[in-house]
Amino acid sequence: MKNDLVHQVIRVLQNNKRRRIAHTKDRGDVRGSNKKPWRQKGTGRARVGSRRSPLWKGGGVTFGPSSERNFKRKITPVVSKIAINIILETKEKDKEIIAVESIDITVAKTKLFYKWLKEMKIKGSSLIVTDSFEKDILVRAGRNIPNTLVLDSKNVNALSLLEYKNLVITKEALKNLKERITKVHKVKNS
Repeated sequence: MKNDLVHQVIRVLQNNKRRRIAHTKDRGDVRGSNKKPWRQKGTGRARVGSRRSPLWKGGGVTFGPSSERNFKRKITPVVSKIAINIILETKEKDKEIIAVESIDITVAKTKLFYKWLKEMKIKGSSLIVTDSFEKDILVRAGRNIPNTLVLDSKNVNALSLLEYKNLVITKEALKNLKERITKVHKVKNS
């Protein structure tokens, strides 16, 4: 059950990231006349109704991809929070969460950020979650380091947690994240 729920949330998040690129024109979209090329009978040739038939060169495409296709899906916030909670529990069990008091980088320098990561002895990809007031400096410092992403606790979702092996999180951000996923929605009685 738990894996199914996480899988469902991940699929929704991945679908929502998709961009529509491929597009083909069907016979109604192709430029040109819709006039019958020759009469129906008496020519000895096959009967034809349009030059834009998919059978003809320069004609439309049958069942081709369309950029009008919508991949967006919705998932309830409660299900999303449950998935985040499951992933956090799994990461905690596998010892992939590193909680730090704070990240002492005051200048947006990649060199300093890289040095800090080396000092932490983090192996593999890492998601750094911090408070929003530190985030801007850390994002600029860490965006050029491969396999590293800096987010604030409000923007963490199940996909970002699963894409990166290690979770480096400040204690304040961890408190905010746990508060966010355990918040119970009050239902109004009508």
